[in-house]
Amino acid sequence: MDRDSSSLHKNLTQEEYLEYLRATKNELKLSFADIAEKLGRDELYVAAFFFGQAKPDKNDRSKLQEIFQGKANNIDQYFGDHYYPSRGDLDPVPPKDPVLYRLYEAIMVYGRPIQSIIQEKFGDGIMSAIDFRGHVEKVEDPKGDRVKITFDGKFLPYRRW
Repeated sequence: MDRDSSSLHKNLTQEEYLEYLRATKNELKLSFADIAEKLGRDELYVAAFFFGQAKPDKNDRSKLQEIFQGKANNIDQYFGDHYYPSRGDLDPVPPKDPVLYRLYEAIMVYGRPIQSIIQEKFGDGIMSAIDFRGHVEKVEDPKGDRVKITFDGKFLPYRRW
């Protein structure tokens, strides 16, 4: 049966369909940055969709069908207007994957200091993960390339009532 056939994917779970989309992305030799450029979105937002952590709109879904050369024809069935992501429930705590564990470790070590600095600069509140942008960059360094992660979230002061 041809992979393009819409009947092939009609009985998959959402997670299985996401696995299929990630495999197809790799088969087509597309990076998240490639897809993001074609969608007019940030690569981190696009990657979040491919793990069920963001909701693509109708235009995104239509463009993904084109980008995936007809191999994502059932995307509306799985991720249409009826779909709402279950965010933040992908991994156990602490995570076992080395990359995720190091991010977790960085928050465990630097989380309280970051919290204190936020409070000193902004007051009593939090950084939004809803009104949020994130970026991952490769920074070349003669001592070894570095990973630069930027979290850019709106400050939300706690209300008093």
